[in-house]
Amino acid sequence: MLKLMRYLKPVRFLIILSLLLVMVRALSDLYLPRLTADIVNIGIMNGDTGYILRVSGVMLAIAALGGICAVLNAFFSARASAGFAKILREEVFSHVESFSLNEFDRLGTATLITRTTNDITQLQMFTMMAIRMMVMAPMMSIGGTVMAVSRDPTLSLVFVVALPLLFVVITLVGRKGLPLFREMQEKLDRLNLIFRERLTGVRVIRAFNRDQYERERFQNANTDYTVTAIFVLRIMSVMMPVMMLVMNFTIVAVIWFGGMRVDLGFMMVGDLMAFIQYGTHIMMSMFALSMLFVMVPRAAASAGRINEILEIKPQIVDPPVPQKTNGRRGFVEFRNVTFSYPGAERPAIYNVSFQAGPGETTAIIGGTGSGKSTISNLLLRFYDVESGSILVDGVDIRELPQAELRAKIGYVPQRSVLFSGTVKSNIRFGKEDATDEEIRHAADIAQATEFIEEMPGGFDAVIVQGGMNVSGGQKQRLSIARALVRRPEICIFDDSFSALDFKTDARLRAALKKETAEATVIIVAQRVGTVMDADRIIVLENGRVAGIGTHGELLRNNDIYRETVLSQLSEEGTA
Repeated sequence: MLKLMRYLKPVRFLIILSLLLVMVRALSDLYLPRLTADIVNIGIMNGDTGYILRVSGVMLAIAALGGICAVLNAFFSARASAGFAKILREEVFSHVESFSLNEFDRLGTATLITRTTNDITQLQMFTMMAIRMMVMAPMMSIGGTVMAVSRDPTLSLVFVVALPLLFVVITLVGRKGLPLFREMQEKLDRLNLIFRERLTGVRVIRAFNRDQYERERFQNANTDYTVTAIFVLRIMSVMMPVMMLVMNFTIVAVIWFGGMRVDLGFMMVGDLMAFIQYGTHIMMSMFALSMLFVMVPRAAASAGRINEILEIKPQIVDPPVPQKTNGRRGFVEFRNVTFSYPGAERPAIYNVSFQAGPGETTAIIGGTGSGKSTISNLLLRFYDVESGSILVDGVDIRELPQAELRAKIGYVPQRSVLFSGTVKSNIRFGKEDATDEEIRHAADIAQATEFIEEMPGGFDAVIVQGGMNVSGGQKQRLSIARALVRRPEICIFDDSFSALDFKTDARLRAALKKETAEATVIIVAQRVGTVMDADRIIVLENGRVAGIGTHGELLRNNDIYRETVLSQLSEEGTA
């Protein structure tokens, strides 16, 4: 938790102000019992009405000052804790953005969401309570003890028994609760994971009539979380009754023994009343500390989970001294590239080499699992190669800043992703300052203008989260328009035409050929009809290059490609 303290610096002024207000309030609360004793011992016993009124006025002023300080402390502590949570969320989000796909694969989306929301909220609540109590409670406890001893040292021995007992209870409960709170957060991760899968996979779940199975899966995770939460709350609930029991017995003991000492003449009634108030302050401060300690285990567990995220060092980082390209635009070269996904038994691609240049279309074709999409992931530097190198414009991409590399590339993923907003905002995602004319031109090339204009609002039509209100083919065309609007040097189409009918596919490829005449085009596809006109076709088989050439050359010389063609087209259609 201490590692996160540095994020409190921007709100340190509010924290210091809150702590000063707490100190003023604590001093006022400690001073009031003394005035109470004076009123009883001097004013009431001597019948001095003027003294009573005068001291009572002072007490009212001090009480009002303490009340104002309490209100201001609550306000500033809330602002400080909310500011701390805001800074921490931004830091976690910014750090997660720098992760490579390796880190995302290892952690999972559900736990990242939980840690950015629920865990930071736990720290925010703890920070607010700590600002209010971490000075108030010790001051009241220590100050009350000093003031009580000054009134009657003998009667103060009551606290020698009570305070260690409270300390033991708080320590035992805190040590028991810490591991359980971390376990609770991990089970909450699991609950969020199942809930997220249920929402995103609702079509598949209903199509296969697996609603009951998913309901039971969620109920099991929910029950598991609930059982742990109840067990933790039972442990923590022991603290409050014990605290109240000890506090009440302490007050009873003070009144009992204090009454005896008043009867024997060792102390005055006013001193006993003040002593009771000091005892109440001491016990209530311990009660407040117990509430704070109840929150410590959960806050510590949440802090550990957040630190775990912040301490992860991304595997893919920008080079300390970036290299400059040689002035060429759009030249791509793979040199003996080998890559394996974490935990895989064999490389996804092995010793892959090829070149692609501007004005050329390079197609990559192969069966499922042959490594086609891996090539596009490596070119975008979502992962780093194990051996070999990938060059863009003559420079190894590991020597280029990631932003500069990706600015050269227009990428259309295999699974089209749209964001909530409008058609226009989704296309403009590819180029922030794109004009309306550029957006429309990109949509024309992507064969998307016709269906866009049929939507209510046209280019201002609303796209819901995930693009659920458009079809798969429409998603792909909007994704293609998003890539084209930036006029990239390198265009990567990762199986981006699979949801299009043959007529739209043909029109789109014809329009693309004119639009990308000066760009390097890399098409990853399984459909032979999509790659037949490519200048270069790379055939992949089990992660290895099984052949490179034109459609005609491969058809004559490459058995694997010929089998692929024959499985998709009639022999007459390929002659």
